[in-house]
Amino acid sequence: MHYVVADIHNELDKLKSILEQIKLTVGDELIVLGDVFDRGGVEADPVGVYFALSGIQGKCTWIRGNHDQWLADYIKEYYGKEKHRKKMPAYHYNSFELMRQRLTEVDMLDIADLILGLPLQKELEIDGIKYLFAHAMTAHPNVHKSRDYYLMGNQIKYTFYVDGIEGYISMCGHTPTDNMTLKDRNHKYLDGDKNSIWKNEKGNVYLLDCGSGFASGRLACMCIETGERFYSK
Repeated sequence: MHYVVADIHNELDKLKSILEQIKLTVGDELIVLGDVFDRGGVEADPVGVYFALSGIQGKCTWIRGNHDQWLADYIKEYYGKEKHRKKMPAYHYNSFELMRQRLTEVDMLDIADLILGLPLQKELEIDGIKYLFAHAMTAHPNVHKSRDYYLMGNQIKYTFYVDGIEGYISMCGHTPTDNMTLKDRNHKYLDGDKNSIWKNEKGNVYLLDCGSGFASGRLACMCIETGERFYSK
C-alpha cells in the first residue's frame, strides 16, 4: 500500500498516532509531502520526528518542503560561518535550537545534506492511474518549473487547485485546508470539517495539510489504493 502524509511540523505525537493506525509493513511506502520541521508548539520534537521517519517499516519517500529547505539553508550557513555565526540572526522557527541541543554539528550537516538532496516532485503510477506528489504545487513531468514553484506555489496556485494537471492526480500539502476559500465550486472536505483532507471538483487535486503544527490542527494521511483516510488523535 501507498500512504501519503503532509506537513508534520515537528509533531511527533501526531506522527506516532498516524503510524499506529496505518501499521506500515515492509511492502508499504509512506510518502511525506514536506514540511517535516518547524512549529509544533511546546511539545515540538524535530529530532524525534526525524528518527521516527528514519525507522519506519517499508519505504519512506520524503518530498522537500519550504520549511525543510529553510532549515537546511540555515544549518549550512550557520556552520559555514565559524567566526561570524554569533552575528547571524536567530532562525525564525524552533527547529534549529531544538536540534542543536541534541545533535552534533556533523549530524546537523548530514540532515541538511539529506534535505537538500530530497526530490521536489515524485511521479508514481498505481493501478494504471498516474499520480504526482509535491509540497505546494505539482507540474507536468515534461515541464520544468523553478524550485519555489514546488515549494511555495505561485500566483496561479488557486487555478491549479481548480484544474490540476491533466492526466494526473496531484497530492500536495503546504496550504492548510481550513484556508481554502474557493467559491461556487463543488470542492469538498472529505471528512466534515475544514481540518480534513480537501478534494477539488475534478477529483484530481488533493490537499492534505490539515494544520499539524498548530494547536487546533491535526495530521492527516490517506491510503492511495483504498482511499481510506486517517487523522491524528
